[in-house]
Amino acid sequence: MTPSRKYDAIIIGAGQAGVPLARSLAQAGWRTALVEGEHVGGTCYNEGCTPTKTMIASARVAYLGRRAGDYGVMMGPVSVDLAAVRQRKRDLVQSWRAGSENRLRATDNLDLLMAKASFAGPHELEIHPNDGDIHIIEAERVFINTGTRPSAPALPGLQQVPFFTSTTIMELDQVPEHLLILGGGYIAVEFGQMFRRFGSEVTIVQRHDTLLPREDTDVAEAIATILQQDGIELVLGAGARGVAAGADGGLSLDVVTASGARTLSGSHLLVATGRIPNTEALSLPAAGLGVDRGGFIPVNERLETKVSGIYALGDVKGGPAFTHISYDDYRIIRTNLLEGGDATIANRLVPYTVFMDPQLGRVGLTEREAREKGMDIRVFAMPMNYVARALEVDESRGFLKAVVDRATDRIVGFAALGIEGGELMAIVEVAMIGGVKASTLKEAVFAHPTLAESLNNLFAG
Repeated sequence: MTPSRKYDAIIIGAGQAGVPLARSLAQAGWRTALVEGEHVGGTCYNEGCTPTKTMIASARVAYLGRRAGDYGVMMGPVSVDLAAVRQRKRDLVQSWRAGSENRLRATDNLDLLMAKASFAGPHELEIHPNDGDIHIIEAERVFINTGTRPSAPALPGLQQVPFFTSTTIMELDQVPEHLLILGGGYIAVEFGQMFRRFGSEVTIVQRHDTLLPREDTDVAEAIATILQQDGIELVLGAGARGVAAGADGGLSLDVVTASGARTLSGSHLLVATGRIPNTEALSLPAAGLGVDRGGFIPVNERLETKVSGIYALGDVKGGPAFTHISYDDYRIIRTNLLEGGDATIANRLVPYTVFMDPQLGRVGLTEREAREKGMDIRVFAMPMNYVARALEVDESRGFLKAVVDRATDRIVGFAALGIEGGELMAIVEVAMIGGVKASTLKEAVFAHPTLAESLNNLFAG
């Protein structure tokens, strides 16, 4: 045990809140330690946004290549070299990770410690680097940004067969013959369509009656239709009962549906049933902290835990698990501690994009949520095949949907299931932030032919 080192701030986890917070505190003159047990950049750089969207881009090229004849362009058969796709992904991940790490190491007043961390007291941490030594570091302020990881259900036989998570499946170098996906959330949708476009047969098994159960039913049903059009089999309302190795090297998944029991066969299994927080190794009780039923660290609107001077940011605190929310958590801490502000997470808009194709961009309330709140609303909806730009590029699947408060004419929710749905959603989000009325967008002059001008017709009713 080495003598303790004292800092002004310690950050556990170099994720999308921890990295910018460490640099901001250090640049403000705080002596800061950033402790990371695996790699800089968190889930986003290493197992989430960057690698998945890089591979999805490759899948879209394959999809367009097979559709070339629809545009009058003649091409030969399309094949996918998954090892090359993987290498492209690895190169980009390494570039982003190395760049972030280099910037951290070049920052004055900041020590980047590659080590595991656990609490020895409310403001004292044991640091376990790879060399086997144990170091003690102390600080009045400690920030937890340890994120989440894929979870696996207690499914009979699962631990006896090889299965993949959203992290490990990106390291395959051969396209699966038939990919079974357990789960029907955002990860299942993105990976299912991606591997279908790479050339796999894909079956998605979902225990709910719809995909993406947090979305409005009309949105979820439209997404299901799109995936089925792409040749993906959907088994909805299906409870998994067990999995076993197959005689041919594959595996079988037993499920029960409303119409009876089924056995599904596949070559590979992706388990996409959720994520769990990385809290169990932190020795939280030593700091006087506990977790909620899901294992997340409770915080107040200023991201403070129940222990003075300890904060939790990003996915580990629960709530919306998005990179941009983690980054906004950092901005709240920066505003309050360095700028003398009073920022909170209360009432912040939570935009997100599901990177299926076409994309689903969402912000604000769903129609269901607005009605559950008892709001008096108007709902505007329009299919993408009413949008000139979508027709011109022959990508007109999906629809637009806006939820508007009747009394104020303010937009309270928006969904864009369509080509570049995330970018179209961002336009409406800006309008929501600025309090722009739906009738103003109805009369706004947008360039023709762009996707943005679809808002004219949408709000015209």
